[in-house]
Amino acid sequence: MTVDFIFDLLNQFLPSFSGNGFLLLFAMLIPCLGLFGFITIYALVVIYAELKVSSFIQDKVGPMGQGFGFHAGKWGLLQPVADALKLLTKEDIIPSSSNRVLFIMAPFLIFIGAFISFVALPFGESIIVTDLNIGIFYILGVGSLAVISLILAGWSSNNKWSLYGAMRSAAQIVSYEIPAGISLITVIILTGSLNMQEIITYQHGGIFNWILFDNPFIPIAFVIYFISALAETNRTPFDLPESESELVAGFVTEYSGMRYAFFFLSEYANMFVVSAVAATGFLGGWQSPVSGYLDSPGWSVFWMISKIALLIFIMIWIRWTVPRLRVDQLMNVCWKVFVPIGLINIFGVSIWTVLFG
Repeated sequence: MTVDFIFDLLNQFLPSFSGNGFLLLFAMLIPCLGLFGFITIYALVVIYAELKVSSFIQDKVGPMGQGFGFHAGKWGLLQPVADALKLLTKEDIIPSSSNRVLFIMAPFLIFIGAFISFVALPFGESIIVTDLNIGIFYILGVGSLAVISLILAGWSSNNKWSLYGAMRSAAQIVSYEIPAGISLITVIILTGSLNMQEIITYQHGGIFNWILFDNPFIPIAFVIYFISALAETNRTPFDLPESESELVAGFVTEYSGMRYAFFFLSEYANMFVVSAVAATGFLGGWQSPVSGYLDSPGWSVFWMISKIALLIFIMIWIRWTVPRLRVDQLMNVCWKVFVPIGLINIFGVSIWTVLFG
């Protein structure tokens, strides 16, 4: 397919492509490439942090090196880069008995769901790609693409372990979306808005004005949301869809190379998204902990990233500390513990708001 042929096709669907069309194309392409670069760099940093934190917890040193350009670089900083290059240069194997189209589509579809979630995340008063009126609802909605993608990956592989992992994942994510959504309803009740920026503005005035400290019911809602977020991102102790001791590698059993890497890039991207929602809804978002100090646009980005990094660190800490749950325990915690407590929380927050404003 030649370049001229591509331009002819574009001219048929976009008559002004020769003029403003180019500007429109670049206006869409450049932010997407920048966002993809940010997600990639962030994933490398978090992978390195996970290697070091897990090593510290296990009383090891983790990736090390003797100097720049030797082994994994100074302090092992190049280990995530080496891992990424290894995956990108591996042979891309597609099983002959698989559904080829769906098998290829699944890893990219799950990454798209994580990628477009970043559009509604605020990093400052004016540092946001799109300030949506239904920001939280949008993020919860596009996050559901992960369920479809994982089912596609498991079914299209034509492997029983992949299918078992996909079914577990669908049951787990769909179940834990309910307590996560219920927890965020308490935030919406207090702020009266689905807009991420308005939720952050409501928390203006320092750390004690954060929603987390608004009333006695909110810390419970925050804990339920955070644990549900672990389940939605398939993080330990809720990594049943990938449990290596039971399902080989779950829904990624038949994947290799770049497609395999996309699944885990999506997992780390989703960790960032759910942590950003938690920081926005409960921890003041990009607001400074001390009202009136260090609240310029540059500091806004720093506070938002710091809060997200703290929550991701806790996720990593939990992964290397808590053992994996059984499937029945996983569902019992959701339906018999989190959902009832979450519903009681909604009534508690509503009554508190009516009584105390």
